[in-house]
Amino acid sequence: MRTDRILARLEQEPERPSNLAMPRMSRTRKVLLGCMLLLYGAIVYAVLKGTDLVRLDWQVMLFRPYRQWPELHALLDYFVVLGQRGPTAVLVMAWLGWRSWRQRTLRPLLVLASSLLLLNVTVGAVKIGLGRLGPHYATTVGSTELFAGGDIFPSGHTANAVVTWGILAYLATTPRARRVLSVTAAVAALGVGATTVYLGTHWLSDVLLGWAAGLLILLALPWCEPAIARAEAFLLSLRARFRTAGSGLTPTPAGTGRPLGGSVPTQDPAGALAQRKEAEAEGETVPAAPPHRQGPHQGRQERALRTARLDAGGG
Repeated sequence: MRTDRILARLEQEPERPSNLAMPRMSRTRKVLLGCMLLLYGAIVYAVLKGTDLVRLDWQVMLFRPYRQWPELHALLDYFVVLGQRGPTAVLVMAWLGWRSWRQRTLRPLLVLASSLLLLNVTVGAVKIGLGRLGPHYATTVGSTELFAGGDIFPSGHTANAVVTWGILAYLATTPRARRVLSVTAAVAALGVGATTVYLGTHWLSDVLLGWAAGLLILLALPWCEPAIARAEAFLLSLRARFRTAGSGLTPTPAGTGRPLGGSVPTQDPAGALAQRKEAEAEGETVPAAPPHRQGPHQGRQERALRTARLDAGGG
């Protein structure tokens, strides 16, 4: 029950609507974005030039933390899954999908999709372009291991942990939820990055660049909001058209009370037969009614009228 109360508290405020205009970034956000850009460029430069950062990479790698504390290996093998793109994306998508259904908006899912797209494009391009080998595949002690066909720099696990869990804080609708989710995302991102260094799957500089890459995406997300809002409006209008087409409703022409393609109402055959018998009983001559040529039961109506005339003549 306590979990239900926590979830209800997190969702007590409605989702803020997407803004079609370019969102205004606060001064603090702009400063942080600029600092992250400088840090990102400084890390790449330091690795390219083989500075003390690369020497620190080798010192940590040769220290082999997984051998110093082997009792942590089994636990951290599971913990590092928090940075894998597949499991984390499915988990967060399920949560945001429930929020989208409850709040009747596609924005949470579209924000997640946009952030993952930016993550794959930016981080993937740098990985392929620099081609750095990981610690387990290093060939020369002290070298940068760049342009060797690898895909380790920056750390995708670390950047994915920053973005995926940071999205929950970005989409939080209450100040308290935003604080709690920000701390949770920071712990997950820092822990995943440190775990990859412990396991020896990444250099320390890989993790530093992964943190910077993930934070850059989160800080730049407000600039994607206009495109997200337009995409949401398009998808909602498309869904409305599909619903209208699937309902089978036929448009009604102006000035008429019946839909297109409908049949014209005809006189009730039972009522016409009663009137004809009453007139013949009074001695009046009743002209034969013309056969009906419209409707799905023309033959049955004609047979009913002929039988009524034969009965009247025989009497």
